[in-house]
Amino acid sequence: MRVAHVVTLVSDDGAYGGPVSVATGQLGELAARGHEVELLSLWRGAAPAPDQVDGVPLRARRARTLIPGQGFLGLFHPGLALDLWRRTGRADAVHVHAGRDLVSLAALAVAVLRRRPFVVQTHGMVQPRRSPVARVFDRLYVPLLRRARAALVLTDEEEAGLREVFGDKAPPLVRLPNGVRVVERTREAAGLDVLYLARLQERKRPEAFVEMAALVREEVPDASFTLHGSDEGSLPAVLRLIEERGVGGTVVYGGALDHTAAVARTAAADVYVLPSVNEPFPMSVLEALAVGTPVVCTSSCGIAAELDHRGAALVTDGTPRALADAVRTLLTDDKLRRSLTEAGHRAVKEAFSVQAVADRLENLYTPADADR
Repeated sequence: MRVAHVVTLVSDDGAYGGPVSVATGQLGELAARGHEVELLSLWRGAAPAPDQVDGVPLRARRARTLIPGQGFLGLFHPGLALDLWRRTGRADAVHVHAGRDLVSLAALAVAVLRRRPFVVQTHGMVQPRRSPVARVFDRLYVPLLRRARAALVLTDEEEAGLREVFGDKAPPLVRLPNGVRVVERTREAAGLDVLYLARLQERKRPEAFVEMAALVREEVPDASFTLHGSDEGSLPAVLRLIEERGVGGTVVYGGALDHTAAVARTAAADVYVLPSVNEPFPMSVLEALAVGTPVVCTSSCGIAAELDHRGAALVTDGTPRALADAVRTLLTDDKLRRSLTEAGHRAVKEAFSVQAVADRLENLYTPADADR
């Protein structure tokens, strides 16, 4: 089967985050099963677009801002429209990782015009909006979304939001978790390396990570703390807080990383901390579990209850003190670290396996499914 996925942006700083890692994870597993796969996207980076991303063939055009001031929505390249037309026409199935943006709009329009079966996966990015820009955009966008064979959703909240967006003409809404593959490896004796790896923006709460680090340092003075991620407005506040708390030699901002480097950096850490609130389904947490790095997260994380039930992560209320207590415990308790690592691997295999996700996708992609 020839499968084409479309995602809005691949970049050398990982700015588009989860949808890219979800897409490449799905395509990698499908390729391992013998399917012919490719990823279509815009590219943003210092170098030309690579031929592959995470081992998946990539066909990308350099991102241009066609609508200023609208972030990802306004990015496009005319050449991508031609690529979409050609590659979608030869695909047996099209999978659009759809947000409210010009790339998603073009991909959906081409799939409809070329009469190719397609599914959409919105990653929580298509929720009800009342702004004038969203209203105008949705007049073109939503009728195309409704033509999907299925819309893949992660959570109850996402499903409810999509039902409101679609109205009474919704395609089948199919629950599909994100999935990763366990990396079996033997970790060396734990060090004291604590990692934040996410975009630097308000909801991710990087400042809470700095506050947590200042508290942990009081009891574990040899611990080190690193933040990685693209800046979306919070970096000045983070740097100012590092200086105010006097932790400049302990807490470091290491810049943004592409996905491959991000996974390797997560694997090298001793604790991964995600202070985010209302995070629907964080791929960075799943990837930390998959590589055996113990996780600290907040109770509003979409998979926190599952991980807490399985003993696969330390779940906190998100305050700097609670985060600090959890991190300090992990840094000083070898037995607990091993327990979380083992439980995290079991959680990935049993609940968040990319193999199970690919099984579902193959069923959705097949023509027989469209006739049911």
